[in-house]
Amino acid sequence: MNDAAPAPVLADDYREARRRFRDAADDAGASRRAFTNAGHLGRDGEELTLDVATLGPADADHRVLVVSGTHGVEGYCGSALQTHWLTHHHASRPDDVRVVMAHALNPYGFSWVRRVNEDNIDLNRNFIDFAEPLPHNHAYDEIADALVPEHWDDETQATALAELFAYIDRVGMEQMQAAVSGGQYAHGTGLFYGGVAPSWSRRQLESLWAEELVGAATVAVLDLHTGLGPWAHGELINHERAGSVGYQRATDRWGEVRSMLDGESVSAALTGDWLGAIQGWAGPTDVDAVAIEYGTVEVITVLESLRADAWMHGRGDPTGPDAATTRRQVWNAFLDDDPAWIATCNEQFERHMAAALR
Repeated sequence: MNDAAPAPVLADDYREARRRFRDAADDAGASRRAFTNAGHLGRDGEELTLDVATLGPADADHRVLVVSGTHGVEGYCGSALQTHWLTHHHASRPDDVRVVMAHALNPYGFSWVRRVNEDNIDLNRNFIDFAEPLPHNHAYDEIADALVPEHWDDETQATALAELFAYIDRVGMEQMQAAVSGGQYAHGTGLFYGGVAPSWSRRQLESLWAEELVGAATVAVLDLHTGLGPWAHGELINHERAGSVGYQRATDRWGEVRSMLDGESVSAALTGDWLGAIQGWAGPTDVDAVAIEYGTVEVITVLESLRADAWMHGRGDPTGPDAATTRRQVWNAFLDDDPAWIATCNEQFERHMAAALR
């Protein structure tokens, strides 16, 4: 690692983040391609793409996949970390290792400063078998109208918040988080909606895996997230149960990881997350996979930002005079403009990336 390297800097918008990533990839000598989300434009009318940069031999036995922007707005952090690594640390890659950097898996949410995609889908609830009956989250049904009410005036908000806090008093915060964020498939303008079919981003990721990662002996995966946990702390979240082979491999590679399924993590157990779907694509490849979750603010503040965003895009006007205020609310829930925040996130990312390369 280069201790003299400057800290990463968050981009101001998706276009700037994309330009920085592409320039860093080119300067690092990476091969680069882009997948366009046709039919959808960014907040400033810009083209939306998943950009992929690769370094190292295509037939490498060990490969590393780093993904940013699974949850749109969280991509500003992930993009900064990817760009910084390409700029300052790409030479640390062993010659026989291939690195695949996937930038902005959800470019729509990235540009519009949303967690979800163009169809209000949370990508980490979209990786289910849609040939089977959709899962039903009955607990979410109980509070769906309070989470995203029909109106957003002060009276409706007071009533909705009273209902939500009463629900917390009744079931506890842990059960509240599970009910809200575990995933639901019945409320298309609601929170943590999984959709009714594979999304564009899911199809691109599955294709990317088939093109870039099939045939490897081992693949290490880092999926970059923000919004849960202590400030700037990057929790390593594994999608398997403690004691499983995959959990043990991740622990051997990175040290302390936490099982989402066993309740060890700041994340509730999810339905339809993409890390949980990997083994279905990987065949005989050994996959060591973690999400890195960098903390920002407390969970109620995050939830309030998502409620405001869902209402604005589902029932309000995302181009209206109040839209900038809601976008700033979302930004502040998932990112921190304090340079110390991204610098602290990066220190951890560089360690985890070094472990991924081994």
